[in-house]
Amino acid sequence: MSQPTSSNSMLGYFRWAFIVTVIGLILGGVLGWQSTGTIGGMLTVFFICAVLAVLEISLSFDNAIVNANKLKDMTPVWQQRFLTWGILIAVFGMRIVFPLLIVVIAAGIGPIDAIILAAARPEEYARIMHEAHLPIAAFGGTFLMMVGLTFFFNHEKDVHWVEVIESRVARFATIKGVEIAFVLLLIMLFSQLLPEAEASIFVHAAVYGLLTFLLVEVLGGALDASQKAMSEAAKGGLGAFIYLEVLDASFSFDGVIGAFALTQNLFIIAIGLGIGAMYVRSMTIMLVEKGTLAEYRYLEHGAFYAILILSVIMYVQTLVHIPEVITGLGGAGLIGLSLWSSIRHNRMERRHAEELELQRSV
Repeated sequence: MSQPTSSNSMLGYFRWAFIVTVIGLILGGVLGWQSTGTIGGMLTVFFICAVLAVLEISLSFDNAIVNANKLKDMTPVWQQRFLTWGILIAVFGMRIVFPLLIVVIAAGIGPIDAIILAAARPEEYARIMHEAHLPIAAFGGTFLMMVGLTFFFNHEKDVHWVEVIESRVARFATIKGVEIAFVLLLIMLFSQLLPEAEASIFVHAAVYGLLTFLLVEVLGGALDASQKAMSEAAKGGLGAFIYLEVLDASFSFDGVIGAFALTQNLFIIAIGLGIGAMYVRSMTIMLVEKGTLAEYRYLEHGAFYAILILSVIMYVQTLVHIPEVITGLGGAGLIGLSLWSSIRHNRMERRHAEELELQRSV
């Protein structure tokens, strides 16, 4: 990652995000004009692209923070690989290939036919995507829940934001597999609330989500251990890269499915969510290079609480619809609260240090 000059300040980190925003909104306007042939239609598509970008950004604050938490321990080479190859996979893989793959599997058609279906019969395409929401929510919700619980079930964790909860949870971390048992219990509880046919789908998808998390953890540890054996400088390499890619995919499920509430056009969705993904990349770079996570000690806590809430919301969405704006604002609110707590803590620390310095000088 290149270090922005001081003259660029914070805006320098978002330079490429701004460029992609302009290009994306222009493409959205062109697509609207070609599909409707009217100024009103063009402006409508333009507006939808902008709203989808905002939706993706609001849903992905916590994604950027968790990415930065993992990236700060990676070598510059692997940081750069994630922020180049990784963002291409995130934008094109999750926002375009993933929805197509769902339709290919669900409808039993070829990839080319899926693209034609998305272009010629978007309402049918959207219907198939919505029908696939149950297993997607179960899989993604389980993976994200494991990510969040692993952060809190850590006996070495000595910084607590919500002391009364986190200190007690950390003590249980010495029990092997406690977070897995908790997730399995939650899976069984939610499956009891669903009709029998849907419950079976939910349990299978959730178990696959749990297995995917465990496999990524094992594979990541094995890959990084082998690289570390070859070179100490290889710490946080391929294994961490794979972990971040699967994590980004899990975060993207909610945004991709929710986007169909605004439009059934796959290409408009790709443009809007792609713009948002670029801001997530920019935020991640800024957090890593400016050392924001170290400066604001509770910011990570807010992000992982937001992840836990998002995972529960994905479970609840198998029962009732929850507007994506609530999900996004809830996560952003928690992160904002953790930022405020961090600033307050820093002020108290500075005040205490000044008082000690004053006492020494007397």
